[in-house]
Amino acid sequence: MDKITATRINQLHPKIRAEVTDIINRANNVISKRLTVRIVQGLRTIDEQNALYAKGRTTPGPRVTNAQGGSSYHNYGLAIDIAFLVDGKEISWDTKKDWDADGTADWLEVVLLFTKAGYTWGGLFKSIKDFPHFEKTYGLGWRQMKAKYDAKDFIKNTQYINI
Repeated sequence: MDKITATRINQLHPKIRAEVTDIINRANNVISKRLTVRIVQGLRTIDEQNALYAKGRTTPGPRVTNAQGGSSYHNYGLAIDIAFLVDGKEISWDTKKDWDADGTADWLEVVLLFTKAGYTWGGLFKSIKDFPHFEKTYGLGWRQMKAKYDAKDFIKNTQYINI
């Protein structure tokens, strides 16, 4: 696992840190030796989410999300976006390539590991497909998460909501 991914895991909700570490380690053992799973986005604050939402609406640039602050599982440290780090140099979001020639796209091999662990894959979203995205909801909708956040229902001495 690369240092950037390890740092981003340490910012996730404490309830999923060990699990995400395990899944990524297993994925790195299953996919091509040329690839490493890189977390390109983990925890994103509500303010950061609102800034992204503003792009293409009230600030210049293309629209990059339909999720306002509080409506993304990233805001609670319960979502990640991944890519492949190829040969330790270049980032790839190629979801179809079978780098290790085992008959299954390496991306799909990672998707299967996360979904077997109870994560929702953004590639199955009905409106906008988000292939790099995985989230763990614990059966709570984002409105329930936001209510916990607004009520400051946090793990003691943290900004992570109680789940």
